Amino acid sequence: MRIGDVDLGDRPIALAPMEDVTDASFRLICKEMGADMTYTEFVSADALIRNIAATTRKLTIAPGERPTAIQIYGREPGPMAEAARMAREAGPDILDINFGCPVKKVAGKGAGAGLLRDIPKMLEITRAVVDAVDIPVTVKTRLGWDHDSRIIVTLAEQLQDCGIAALTVHGRTRSQLYTGRADWEMIARVKENPRLHIPVIGNGDLCTPAQVVEAFDRYGVDGVMVGRASIGAPWVFRDMRRALDGLEPAPLTATERMALLRRQIHESVERIDEYRGILHIRRHLAASPLFKGIPDFRQTRIEMLRADTLEALEAILDHIEHDILPAQ
Repeated sequence: MRIGDVDLGDRPIALAPMEDVTDASFRLICKEMGADMTYTEFVSADALIRNIAATTRKLTIAPGERPTAIQIYGREPGPMAEAARMAREAGPDILDINFGCPVKKVAGKGAGAGLLRDIPKMLEITRAVVDAVDIPVTVKTRLGWDHDSRIIVTLAEQLQDCGIAALTVHGRTRSQLYTGRADWEMIARVKENPRLHIPVIGNGDLCTPAQVVEAFDRYGVDGVMVGRASIGAPWVFRDMRRALDGLEPAPLTATERMALLRRQIHESVERIDEYRGILHIRRHLAASPLFKGIPDFRQTRIEMLRADTLEALEAILDHIEHDILPAQ
């Protein structure tokens, strides 16, 4: 699959953009584990234009994680075009527009998935961003605002006409948020449209290697994007890639997976500071399947998620690794 001049190979798997998740360290680890492409956290156009430090830091891209897309969001064409030019200076391979974020603080203000209620403005923003930069522009969006307005097949054509180089479709409406099941039949309808010539990337509920294989074989997408299943489990890309390549499963050991989580912790602390770095990584620790299903683990889990120093957290992880995980 190609996005403009960016060659992602056969049946690529991308790491989805996720706020407070896809920082530079996590993206690089996922790339090393087999992700074919990574996306930054959401970058607010308005905050970028105002040079808010927390936003400009999101633009940092490590050479080893490429190809990487910077994803921007906003609600007006002018600021989005200006933010696109600023993001372009950071050297991404691709610029992605977020028309899919469903959370109230974004969609409720007319950005992200909120633009699914104002298609003319969505298209105006898309044209403005495409015209503003000299790299491929892509879009990530949803099926529609709600069940009665699933407009994605027609919308995909309209976005293509604006000049985008690829489209990622999350198989839910904005009203669904992250509930229910992703509708991959609708994603397949987008791909099957003979008037659509750009690559279609499918997103939603891809948690296992078998589901990723099915996404390609049954629904015919050009690429897939994996989000929540990777939180606390960057090794999912390795398992999925092996399945797509027809290789036998060879899961990492508990020790190897623990080493990856420890690396995330240390790099988070180095990037921010000890206290905030640990706060940032708690989402990964809470979601990691490494700790799922361990008998009588509740109290240890609470202690792990309450630890606020690196020394305390390392001591708990040592206990888990040496006294608990080998018994699994």
